[in-house]
Amino acid sequence: MAENSLFEKISALLQEDLPRATKARAIVEAIRIEGSYRWAGLYDVDISAGIISNIAWSGVAAPEYPTFPVTQGLTSRAISNKVTVNVGNVAEDPDYLTALPTTRSEIIVPVIGTDRRVIGTLDVESEIPNAFDSERQRKLENCGSLLTKFWNE
Repeated sequence: MAENSLFEKISALLQEDLPRATKARAIVEAIRIEGSYRWAGLYDVDISAGIISNIAWSGVAAPEYPTFPVTQGLTSRAISNKVTVNVGNVAEDPDYLTALPTTRSEIIVPVIGTDRRVIGTLDVESEIPNAFDSERQRKLENCGSLLTKFWNE
């Protein structure tokens, strides 16, 4: 699926009157299939409660940590710095929380709300080291920008 097709698919899903979890699942499924990724997920970020919670995932297994503190994992870096975290070899990163034992690379794209706070994240994992080159990162960041609408519904 071409990048424009993926964006059109996500935009169309955002317009559909579906339960939140169903919509989120369809979005991450589209992202996972388009990139031939092994796993993709969307997470709510609740800064005031200090919790990150999985909304939906698509891939080989459920996340090992469906909820975790905002101070842990690679996601904590994406939230605190409000920038994408792209790790080519998770085994070498002390902040990595093992999601699946065969994960080798992971990218976390923060979704920024209108008030400049991180309201969610797009998390994509691969069993291939260095799977997220600059082009893939840009595409996923563009998806993250579209997803602001998901949290603002």
